[in-house]
Amino acid sequence: MTRPSLLNRLTFRQLQVFQAVHRQQSYSRAAEQLGLTQPAVSAQIRQLEQALEQPLFKYAGKTLHVLPAADALAASVQSIFGQVSSLQMALSEMAGSIRGELNLAAVSTAQYVVPYILARFRALYPEVQIRLRVCNRGQALERLAERRDDLVIMGMVPDDPNLTFMPILDNEMIPVVWPEHPLMHSPRPTLDDFAHHYVLMREPGSGTRTAFEDFASRERVTLAHTIEMGTNEAIKQGVMAHLGVAVLPRLAVQLELAGGLLASPALPGFPLRRSWCTVYPKDRHPSPITELFLRFVQELLPELNAHFSAPLTPRPGHSVACLPMTGSQGG
Repeated sequence: MTRPSLLNRLTFRQLQVFQAVHRQQSYSRAAEQLGLTQPAVSAQIRQLEQALEQPLFKYAGKTLHVLPAADALAASVQSIFGQVSSLQMALSEMAGSIRGELNLAAVSTAQYVVPYILARFRALYPEVQIRLRVCNRGQALERLAERRDDLVIMGMVPDDPNLTFMPILDNEMIPVVWPEHPLMHSPRPTLDDFAHHYVLMREPGSGTRTAFEDFASRERVTLAHTIEMGTNEAIKQGVMAHLGVAVLPRLAVQLELAGGLLASPALPGFPLRRSWCTVYPKDRHPSPITELFLRFVQELLPELNAHFSAPLTPRPGHSVACLPMTGSQGG
């Protein structure tokens, strides 16, 4: 009896599950990503191995080892799914609409920018299903390594030749204090003066924290008094409650600055600057929807810069103290 061809023994679902396990190098993380139970993932991989007549993964203790057949299959699966995605895009264009999925991850500071981009993208392509995961920098790096998203939007991209990135907007980081803070009445406040107060900071690995700590180190200023807080919102509330001072992205505090709830002393060297970027692994060919989104963002760059660089308009009776752009540090 002739054995059925491989084409008749494989299913797209098996290949989807395999791709998740191969990227995550973990059955449990793949199950979490796919919304399945771990036994369901194991069963799909077992059926796939039977169809291929080749083992794909092997556990040694708690470590999952990827076998040569899995790497060969992964390259083919990426090509297959790329072709299917291209077909979906072509059929959508024939039908007069673009359909597909776009999975994004963005560091928490970029959440002030990404919704603006997505709103304009969705206005043109309403039938594209968008999923956005907001996370801290450590989680963004983990998701990038595990290839869990089509694109990651982050600042301070790792110096890795295997990554493709495109800068989309400057992330200006500024010092913030409460409006009646003594630094606001000092004629020439310094970073030393700032560091004498309790500095409210994000967790280690945060892009904003790393940029500020690097700057303080270059200036040979010790940050002796710090309080760690989990979110930018908590830090803002802490500054407004007179708990301490902070360095935060300008976009995170622009409403509070305009409303007179926070102020920014004119410290030398500020604003610090980093760029938010779209990032993906070089060896992962973007899907047609991802390519469409990247082209859209590139065309949107002038509008982004004009919109987010617009000067703040304080409410009557309030002032916003910020250092001019010419005093910025590159980074």
